[in-house]
Amino acid sequence: MATQRGFGVLWAASALSNLADGVAFIAVPLIAASLTQDPRLIAGLSLCYAVVRLLVALPVGVWVDRHERRFLLSSANVLRGIALIPLAIAFHFSGPNLLILYLAMAFIAVLEGTADTSAITLLPQIVDSEKLDQANSKISATQLISDEFVGPPLGGYLFSLTAAIPLYAMGGLWAVGGLVALALPRSANPKVTSGERQRIWVEAGEGIRWLGKHRLVGALALISGLASVGYMMAFSILVLFTKEQLGLDSTSYGLLLAFSALGGLVGSAIAPKLRQFLGYRNVVVASLALGSLSLGILAISTSAVLAGVMLALYIMHAVIWNICSLSLRQRLVPEHLMGRVSAASRVLGLAGLALGSVIGGLLGSVSIMLPVATGAVVFALCMALAWLGIDQEPETATL
Repeated sequence: MATQRGFGVLWAASALSNLADGVAFIAVPLIAASLTQDPRLIAGLSLCYAVVRLLVALPVGVWVDRHERRFLLSSANVLRGIALIPLAIAFHFSGPNLLILYLAMAFIAVLEGTADTSAITLLPQIVDSEKLDQANSKISATQLISDEFVGPPLGGYLFSLTAAIPLYAMGGLWAVGGLVALALPRSANPKVTSGERQRIWVEAGEGIRWLGKHRLVGALALISGLASVGYMMAFSILVLFTKEQLGLDSTSYGLLLAFSALGGLVGSAIAPKLRQFLGYRNVVVASLALGSLSLGILAISTSAVLAGVMLALYIMHAVIWNICSLSLRQRLVPEHLMGRVSAASRVLGLAGLALGSVIGGLLGSVSIMLPVATGAVVFALCMALAWLGIDQEPETATL
């Protein structure tokens, strides 16, 4: 049975962590730029972060299924905070080098994967099945506000004071979020098996095989990976698209992204009601259709206003899709496999983002509208897969 206190604690811990992520989104590239002017080294920081998350995703899933998830969520966030203390102190005394920043971000990437997977697997233990849509919607809305509206400007302002301050702020927010997570009710903790454990890759394989055999959850994971390709095709070159096709400067580009995030807030508000009225299958298919349509119109847009509306609709589709697909996975995956199945799904998504970046760059060199238009085609394919793959109302699906 869900407890209001349990969800409130998880929501508060998530909000603090997401605010730190929002600060990092702006502050970390600014810190990197203060250490080097080489664009390859600055961009490489994001690549390093993504590669590390991809490499550790499956082992993290095993750890989450092996150990107490409340403790993992708490310790991962506290350790993220502690990891930034030496980096912040170095700014005051000797001045850090880029290698230290790379190592710190790689370590934080491992911990972020642990925290995220732990939070996803904890939610169905403290929220009743029929309330998962509303719970995921609230967390999604908070994440959008923290990542898009509050965190980035706060990170920029703190960096303008001194480079160490955003590091202290990020570390403090992560650490406090971890301590808050300790207040989760003990009844929410998963049962830790005492049997002999197999090798970590053997255990990870159990989650992969379950995902491959389950028609619905497997289809959702495949669609998620393919959608990640379509998303990153368009968004990897979006800054150039808005400059060359829409004629926007950097300030206008930032405003455009801020406006588009409003679509996500609308999506988080209406997703639970849409699901109750239309059912998961219809909402998922319709949201992917909206993603395809919005990218298709964006590709031929020359008006900043029209482009802003299409981006807002795209973000709205993405939030609705994420809420529904995550809620379905939380409802249908057995508790003892939740971490590993979530990790296997995450691997597909992360791989899709990497592939989409490469394809987007190649297509963008031919025509700046081509990656966006191709992304629309990819989402149309995702819609078709959802129509075929979700062949029953998931509320009645069996595990």
